[in-house]
Amino acid sequence: MVRFKNRWLLVELIPVGEQQRAPARLDAKQIWAALKESIQVHFGDVGWGSVSHSLTVKYFSPTTNICIIRVARDHHRVARGGITLLDSIDGNRIVPFVIDMSGTIKHAQLSTIEHNRKVIAQYRARVQTSGSYQDSYDEYLDTSTKEIESLHD
Repeated sequence: MVRFKNRWLLVELIPVGEQQRAPARLDAKQIWAALKESIQVHFGDVGWGSVSHSLTVKYFSPTTNICIIRVARDHHRVARGGITLLDSIDGNRIVPFVIDMSGTIKHAQLSTIEHNRKVIAQYRARVQTSGSYQDSYDEYLDTSTKEIESLHD
């Protein structure tokens, strides 16, 4: 029996310009469509044909601007190139930053949870709150951790 081998990309979509965070209306479908367009423009139909069957956006958080993208191992370079060449999603200017690439969903989940905690710590540092302070970010970390851990291949 042959199993399909994937690569999991953890990507942060950093908003550019006057916006501080990505708009709440941004979702996984819009990211996938922008990535499809980027790959078609920069790598043509051959590039899109190589990744189209395996490319999926498995998770996106508008709070921390993080997404997990799955692609077949053989063509992950095309997908990563398409990601790094993205400059906007539905008119919202972004800078994509590939944080991590892993071979299993478990490692992608662990990296995402760790990165979420770092981003929330940075948000708290900006407003100078103590570590023991309870805010809405605690609830977000709990719910996002559960959501990330529930992802399956």
